[in-house]
Amino acid sequence: MKLSQFKFKLPEELVAHHPAENRDESRLLVLDRKTGKIEHDVFKSILKYYDDKDVFIFNNTRVFPARLYGNKEKTGAKIEVFLLRELNSDLRLWDVLVDPARKIRIGNKLYFGEDDSMVAEVIDNTTSRGRTLRFLYDGPHAEFKKALYDLGETPLPKYIERDVNQEDASRYQTIFAQHEGAVVAPAAGLHFSRELLKRMEIKGIEIGFVTVHSGLGNYRDIDVEDLTKHKMDSEQMLVDDAIVSMVNQAKDTQRQVCAVGTSVMRAVETAASTGGHLKPYDGWTNKFIFPPFDFSVATSMVTNLHMPLSTLLMMTTAFGGYDLMMETYNVAIREKYRFGAYGDAMLIL
Repeated sequence: MKLSQFKFKLPEELVAHHPAENRDESRLLVLDRKTGKIEHDVFKSILKYYDDKDVFIFNNTRVFPARLYGNKEKTGAKIEVFLLRELNSDLRLWDVLVDPARKIRIGNKLYFGEDDSMVAEVIDNTTSRGRTLRFLYDGPHAEFKKALYDLGETPLPKYIERDVNQEDASRYQTIFAQHEGAVVAPAAGLHFSRELLKRMEIKGIEIGFVTVHSGLGNYRDIDVEDLTKHKMDSEQMLVDDAIVSMVNQAKDTQRQVCAVGTSVMRAVETAASTGGHLKPYDGWTNKFIFPPFDFSVATSMVTNLHMPLSTLLMMTTAFGGYDLMMETYNVAIREKYRFGAYGDAMLIL
C-alpha cells in the first residue's frame, strides 16, 4: 500500500473541536464487513450488537498534562515543551519535544510558571526535535510531579485549534483511566459513560483492560510513500493474565471480542499467539498495521473517524477492508459525521 492511497478531502468543519455534550450520545456509524451494510445510530445503542459473555477490551491508560509553556533564559523566547516520558525519577530527567526546536541548545535553561518556579536544563539532543531535560527541583518526587503537572495543560491534538479549557481535563480522559503514561487519549474509549458500562454489566457483557501508553507517534507525519518503510514509534504496553484468560475463554466459546480503539487493536495483535489466542505481554510495541493484515484476536472494533494519511486510518482500513472503508468514509463525510478524537464513532462488525 502507498501513502497516497489514504488521502481524502476532509472538510474543515467536520473536524470536532469540542466533545459531544454527553459521552455516549455521539453518533455511531455501524459497518458490517460481510454485507457492506451501513447503519446510522447513536453510540449508547451499541449494546444491541452484543450478547451475554461477549468481551470488550479497553485501554486504561491515563493521559497526563503534557504540554507546558516556558521561557528561554536571557532572550525570554516562548518555548513549548511537550513531555513524552519520564526517563529517571531520581535525576528528574524527561524525554521531551520542544518547539521551536532550532532555538534550543544543550546547556540552555528554561523557566516555567508565572514566578519562574520551575527550572529545567537541556542536557541532550536526542533527535532532530527531541531533547532530554533535567528539572532542577530539590523536593520529594511526588511534590515535584505535582508541581510539574500543575504547570501543564491537557495535550489536545494540534488539529483541535482552540485554547484548552477546564472541561478538557476530564473529557480528554476515559472514565476508566487508571495507569498514567499517555500523551494521547484512547479516543474510542471516550464514548463510554458510567451508565453504559452499567448496562453492559447487566447484559452480561464482560469488560477487560490492557494498558497502552499512547504517544505522539500516532500523529507523526509519514514521510515515505512506501508504507513498508515507515517505522512506528514504540509504545509501552501491558497485557496481563486477567485479560488473557477472559479473551481466550471468549474465543474458545465463539463469543465476540471487541477491541475498543486502535491502541487496543495494536496491543492484542502484538500479544497474539497461535489460533487467535492472547498471551501475556509486558514491554514495548512498534507494530505498524496497514492493509493487508490478518487480524487474529478481535472480531469487531470501535474506533473514531480518523484524519487523512494517518496511521490510525491505515489500521482501521486494514480491519474493515480498504475499498469498503474508503467508501464508508465517503458516506461519513456526506452524512456530516464529526472526525477526530472528539468526534463521532464507528463500529466495525
